[in-house]
Amino acid sequence: MSVSPLPGLLSTLARPKQVWACRRPFQSAAAANKALPFSLHNVRAGAVTIDTPGGGGSNVLRMLMFGKPGAGKGTLSARLVKKYDLLSLSTGDMLRQHIAERTDVGRIAEEIVASGGLLPDDIMLKVVTSQLDTLHDKHWILDGFPRTLGQGQLLDDHLSKQGTPLTLIVNLDVADEVILSRISDRWVHLPSGRVYNLEYNPPKVPGRDDETGEPLTKRPDDNPETFARRLEKFYASTSPLLDYYRTQEPPGARLVTLTGATSDEIWPQLESVISTYFPAVKEHAGSKAQKRRTSLSEAALVTDDRQQTQLSGTILPEP
Repeated sequence: MSVSPLPGLLSTLARPKQVWACRRPFQSAAAANKALPFSLHNVRAGAVTIDTPGGGGSNVLRMLMFGKPGAGKGTLSARLVKKYDLLSLSTGDMLRQHIAERTDVGRIAEEIVASGGLLPDDIMLKVVTSQLDTLHDKHWILDGFPRTLGQGQLLDDHLSKQGTPLTLIVNLDVADEVILSRISDRWVHLPSGRVYNLEYNPPKVPGRDDETGEPLTKRPDDNPETFARRLEKFYASTSPLLDYYRTQEPPGARLVTLTGATSDEIWPQLESVISTYFPAVKEHAGSKAQKRRTSLSEAALVTDDRQQTQLSGTILPEP
């Protein structure tokens, strides 16, 4: 996978933007095998590509999701957790929990972080697997790990020894130009993490969070220069990792590439992958009830349309 010409991308921000005067409260920190074309039912936009058939025949969803910065990983993960009975595991949250509980690995990690160092791969593996090893028959999606080829190999080896190998890897393929435009239009409510976009998901009141009415802010790293650096880092670290999963012999986890411009385009593709390959992943009761209400509403609209059509074709007798 080659790096896109970033200077050309940066020029796309020349168009005028709507700007809100919101104060920033704080600063935040190539395929070796030919892809197999594959389409799933009810996918209206974008494309689904099954890069490796894998999966090992397991009905348990143990999932990783990769994508460029701003591709929509957080949005799609939140939708998965809202709809399905699965756990979303954040590497950062697990690390903070270990430090707060003063575990052995937590104390080691705290010392390294306090000194400004980077946590070694083996420490991060312990942080992650301490939780994963308790979830043998649970469906989960892991966020934030692995980020490099070495971490991916360590995680694979550990999970294989535990008899709980990865079963699905999702690669979000969103064009660089689309993401650059998206992050320039993005505003966030930092306390809750809610994200808005001026083009396709604007707040009800400009500059205000829908739930609390509090002011929205721009992330300090939502700018072209930072995006370019993060994109280069993504290509350098994640491309070898995806190639590793794509060329495993025998095939390990099923690697699926979902293509689209927005999370709304990619979401039905992701739903179809889950329902097709992991039918054991159940929907929450509330999600099913909402689906039934939607179906009933649609049926009522169809019935009403038919009645209106019949009436319009009826000739009433003259008085």
